[in-house]
Amino acid sequence: MTDYYDSHDGASIGDTGRPDTENGMNRRQLLRHAGWFGGAVVLTVASGEVISHIAGSRDTNARAVAAGSGTLRFVQVSDSHIGFQGPANLDVVGSFTEAVNQVNSLGFRPDFVMHSGDLTHLSTAGQFDQVKQLMTGMKTDRVFTVPGEHDSIGDAGRAYRRTFGMGTLGDGWYSFDTHGVHFIALVNTLSLEKLGHLGNEQIDFVRKDIAGLSSDTPLVVFSHIPLFAMYPQWGWSTDDALKVIALLRRFSSVTCLNGHVHQLFTKTDGNITFHSATTTAYPLPKPGRAPAPTPQVVPARQLKEALGIRSVGYRQGDRELAIKDQRLA
Repeated sequence: MTDYYDSHDGASIGDTGRPDTENGMNRRQLLRHAGWFGGAVVLTVASGEVISHIAGSRDTNARAVAAGSGTLRFVQVSDSHIGFQGPANLDVVGSFTEAVNQVNSLGFRPDFVMHSGDLTHLSTAGQFDQVKQLMTGMKTDRVFTVPGEHDSIGDAGRAYRRTFGMGTLGDGWYSFDTHGVHFIALVNTLSLEKLGHLGNEQIDFVRKDIAGLSSDTPLVVFSHIPLFAMYPQWGWSTDDALKVIALLRRFSSVTCLNGHVHQLFTKTDGNITFHSATTTAYPLPKPGRAPAPTPQVVPARQLKEALGIRSVGYRQGDRELAIKDQRLA
């Protein structure tokens, strides 16, 4: 059973929010958070390159980069919506449990798991406790999260931070370094008008956080709402994200991972690639194909088919990413 707290003290977080050690994640930054989505996007870091592929994929490139010493492998999960009740999914706990079992069947132990938001549906204490308990069955050393808008209903995220915010800064943002990669976890769900919003304090955190990094340092950025304009009409964008994107332009490899949209989507903009994650809870319509992004009801036997996954593989020396879409079923 995975402990929710690090077993060693590690280094302290400095003013930038980063640990004082270059490799390894210290205790205060290991936010033993919760969650998993139905399809596991496994990100591998090898020789300074960030590669993503689907767990269990037979893609040759993915297998090639998954091996080797000094390789980092972690899992992104999203939008478990524990507490949801509706015809779109009559058993979100069961779906979440299946996803946990999938993590444990990957054939390797992930270095960490990141849940990219909407752990709960109504941000109640009971739902936070339930999702945390479910996560204890996941065989991984470290679990991180960022909040979704469903994790801050009625209290500006205070209950979320009490459960999962140990060691974070501001409203829950933080960063860490491991295996030569710099990770930044952002919060863009607390000041919602229509779009996601970061705010000047958090943007200033990013500016200071990356100031001392070499431009060849691989960056991975987590957020719940997309940092690109996927579909602003539905709020699937962040109104001040361009200020952060401008700060990331000098880096040669930047991967941004988000949840919120309940479907797989990839966009590349110069040196920055954006990947939206799928969900264990329920599908949402594709942008513009419905009046609003409301839970979609599909026949029970087709629910796993509706929750698809995307594999993205990269092997050093290749010029392009190898992308493979795959349904959960």
